[in-house]
Amino acid sequence: MITIRQATLSDAPVVAEFNRCMALETEQFRLDPAVLDAGVAAVLADAAKGLYFLAEVDGEIAGQLLITYEWSDWRNGNWWWIQSVYVRPAFRGQGVFRTLFEQVARLARTRPGIAGLRLYMHRANQRARRAYTQLGMKHSGYEVFEMDFVLSGRGTAAPDAPAQTPPVD
Repeated sequence: MITIRQATLSDAPVVAEFNRCMALETEQFRLDPAVLDAGVAAVLADAAKGLYFLAEVDGEIAGQLLITYEWSDWRNGNWWWIQSVYVRPAFRGQGVFRTLFEQVARLARTRPGIAGLRLYMHRANQRARRAYTQLGMKHSGYEVFEMDFVLSGRGTAAPDAPAQTPPVD
């Protein structure tokens, strides 16, 4: 039986390990352990940053996903972004991700002000594409662009710093 629970600070090591595995497997990218560990701990300590959900099978953590938030002025509500999805190889094909997704979707539907669910994935991850489509998600037509100041080495993130408001001219 698969059970879903919200992750706690004591889950930080396994969450970080899952993130390391996911990045390497899907993008052949090695994450900086210090940055990753601090980032995971920041989310687990502050639900305003996001929520990790874990799937357990017979008491063993089998998978995870992270929810972060994006305000939509068009919808006057938050999108819940699904990120950091990972299922241990031994548990794949057993409904672990489906159970995580369905639990998060149920939770989102019951909370006022949630506009919907979104996620992004690496374009080469065909397995993920099939899974998301089978769950009823549709390609939005949008593409993601970024300017990464942390991983590019051109800056650092200050995870607890307040957001900087640009000056208005």
